[in-house]
Amino acid sequence: MNSPYQHLALADVRPGMVLSDVLLDRQGQVLLPQGAILTAPIIALLPRHGIDRLPVLRSAGAGTAAPAIDEAAVTARLARLFRRCDLERDSAGAALHDYMLDYRLDREIAP
Repeated sequence: MNSPYQHLALADVRPGMVLSDVLLDRQGQVLLPQGAILTAPIIALLPRHGIDRLPVLRSAGAGTAAPAIDEAAVTARLARLFRRCDLERDSAGAALHDYMLDYRLDREIAP
């Protein structure tokens, strides 16, 4: 059986792994969406929510490229989030928008 995902004990989960399904807490609330990339701080917080196993995507091996970022989807999502902000007049809102766009598109972010 060659499933695209595997259930791993929390101790075996490493930063950089990708969730293969939505992660819910004990009450059924969404903790993390499908496709979320796990980080060390996220993994450290999961026991507080009663999580002891995670469904993660199997790695296809070394050299596997990260999935391409859909720039149109990212731009549309940010446009929706910033729909009430007048980016022409609000310099703080425009700066936050630009920062979020660069972050989501995995561009270099100036300090």
